[in-house]
Amino acid sequence: MGLIDTLFGRAKASPTAALYEAIVARGRAPHWYLRGGVPDTLDGRFDMITAIMCLVMLRLEALAARATSARLAEDFIADMDAQLRQSGVGDVGIGKHVGQMMALLGGRLGAYREGLAAGDLTGALTRNLYRGDAPPAACAHVAAALTAFSAGLGEISAQRLLAGDMPA
Repeated sequence: MGLIDTLFGRAKASPTAALYEAIVARGRAPHWYLRGGVPDTLDGRFDMITAIMCLVMLRLEALAARATSARLAEDFIADMDAQLRQSGVGDVGIGKHVGQMMALLGGRLGAYREGLAAGDLTGALTRNLYRGDAPPAACAHVAAALTAFSAGLGEISAQRLLAGDMPA
C-alpha cells in the first residue's frame, strides 16, 4: 500500500474491521434501548457499544491477544474521530474528545472486569449506562444479557472473534 493509496482513501482494511463492525451492530441491538432502558441517544449508544467492546477486549486479554486488542482500540479511535467530525467537532477539539473517550473506555474496562469477577455488573452499569439512576428491571435485563454475552465470548477463539463471530 503506497502513500498515494493512503492519501486518497484506498487504505488497507483493518484486520479487526469485521470484529469492530460486529461490536457496533451488537451495541445497536434494539433490546438494549427498549427492554434495557439505555437512553437511545448518542451518549447511550456510545455507552452500549463501549460495554460490548470492553467485554470483547476482556476476552482478547484472556486469550493473550494484545495486538488484536490494541488494533481494536485503534478502530474505535478512528470511528470516534469520524463520528465527531460528522457531528461538527473541528480539528482543534477532536484530540480532546477522543482522549476523553479513551479514558472512558479504560475506566469502563476496569469496571466491567471487576463486575464480572464479582458476578454482578449492576454497579458498573448503574454508573456507566444509567448515570446513577438505573431502573431495576431494565438494569437486570442488561446485566443478564451482558453476563451471558461474556460467558459466550469465553467459548470463542481469537480467530472466530476476528471474523466477527459473536455469541448469540
